[in-house]
Amino acid sequence: MVTMGNLILVVEDEADLATTLEYNLKREGYSVRSARNGRDALVAATQEPLPDLVLLDLMLPDISGIDVCRQLRKLSSTRELPIIMVTAMADEVDRVVGFELGADDYVTKPYSNRELMLRIKAVLRRRQRDVEEEFVREVFGCLEIESDAHSVWVGGEQVEMTALEFRLLIALFESRGRVRSRDQLLEEVWGHSPDMETRTVDTHVKRLRQKLAAAGNYIETVRGVGYRFCRQPDEGPQ
Repeated sequence: MVTMGNLILVVEDEADLATTLEYNLKREGYSVRSARNGRDALVAATQEPLPDLVLLDLMLPDISGIDVCRQLRKLSSTRELPIIMVTAMADEVDRVVGFELGADDYVTKPYSNRELMLRIKAVLRRRQRDVEEEFVREVFGCLEIESDAHSVWVGGEQVEMTALEFRLLIALFESRGRVRSRDQLLEEVWGHSPDMETRTVDTHVKRLRQKLAAAGNYIETVRGVGYRFCRQPDEGPQ
């Protein structure tokens, strides 16, 4: 559900249209900030509190809305800021350019107020869902893992690994402090029966350790049994 009170930045140089739009937004429960040209829009978009969404006219008196969008996408503070382009430029090529620059939606004038409000709500809802679904990064000493993104970092440097290597790492990592036998790892990671050659596990663990560099020390060999991922980062062999 979209939280009412979201701050909307209205970038529109036509005074009458801007006034009507601001009125309708406030009636829907939004807070409003306004700018009448591109330069003021860039300032207003970076002021605290940052807006939750920008309604951006493309035909502005100083710099174009296209350039405003391009600059907002370059700034770290506004790179993810939802932008709806609102313009009389209705050609397909204009829409394509708008979306290529990172616009979240494109509304052509004249538009119905009801349609615009529905599009604003839809964009804000998508943005809220994206924030809620952002990947969680687990940190373990010098090792960082984003399971959903299948991404691994060691000492801040991203490590490239195969899907199988990643599954092996996760199987060990999620069982921190517990010994996993080679047969268990074969079943869980490879999906094969325990009569498969167990040296396969040893070979891949060796490669995984090499790729993990310093974080490879977190994987201990338990002779005659299998492998154990350390319970704490400082438990591994130095």
